[in-house]
Amino acid sequence: MSDTETPTPTAPPADDDHGFTTRGSRRPLIIGVVVLVVLVVAGFVGWRAFGGSDAKAANETAGATLLVATTEGNAAEQALIEFVAKEVAPKHGITVAFKGLADSTTINRAVSEGEVAATVYQHKLWLGQVLQANPDFREEAATPVFRWGFGLFSDKYTDPRQLPQNAKVSLYSDPANEAQGLWFLERAGLITLKPGVNKWQATVKDIATNPKNLQFTLLDFAAQTRALPDLDAAVGYTEYYLAAGVSIEKEIFAPPAPDEFAGQLTIGTRWKDTENIKNLVAAFKDPAVQEFLRTDPRVKDILLPL
Repeated sequence: MSDTETPTPTAPPADDDHGFTTRGSRRPLIIGVVVLVVLVVAGFVGWRAFGGSDAKAANETAGATLLVATTEGNAAEQALIEFVAKEVAPKHGITVAFKGLADSTTINRAVSEGEVAATVYQHKLWLGQVLQANPDFREEAATPVFRWGFGLFSDKYTDPRQLPQNAKVSLYSDPANEAQGLWFLERAGLITLKPGVNKWQATVKDIATNPKNLQFTLLDFAAQTRALPDLDAAVGYTEYYLAAGVSIEKEIFAPPAPDEFAGQLTIGTRWKDTENIKNLVAAFKDPAVQEFLRTDPRVKDILLPL
């Protein structure tokens, strides 16, 4: 009721009013109670979803569905997870399902807090970057599963040796994949890295020799793909180029990636000794997974067997 509103006169008390007069409606009190109950319930649901007791249930309860996450729209990784769910997990006594999440931080937080059981989204070096940036996360790489297709792409040339002097070459802008790109260029004979440098943490500052005076541009995943026509070459993940409609024929150099860049099944550390997670790791180690990677057209050139 506002300050300017005229109060409604009250009727004389009836016999059953016990001498008390009700001033105004009781509805605001009822609405307030309902709102409070809704807020309490919502808070409890949120607590369960993000660290409460039920967040642990899937990882710790026999028969629970174990969610394995990757980024939304990643068809190859989704196909792998769904294959494991249908063809492999039952042999190991567990139920598995795919879950798509928005981005790396969301995925890793979900793994750390038990909202999902695992992810196949990242290699060890990427995981290291995530943990450094988010010290409250508790995760670890449980087993390598596959290698991503990764190579040197060019719209203009068919061999790395054809790159001209001062060629414009793009690497990814995150440190882990910048290092992987430099490793590839060294394998292609285009650069060498300084003796003793940790090649899995190398940056362009660690280049010792660069005979063609390659000019480096650091770009994110999507930007690099779009920029390919304006570059002489780019080092990146095959899946991004195929998704952008770039022919696999434009991949002019693609040696097998080293073990450091293998896609890992990443789990929440606090659940690594539970039966469910042990069985999940065993399922992804099953030889049927490597056979799937060798033969299924849905992952061809994108996810490679170990």
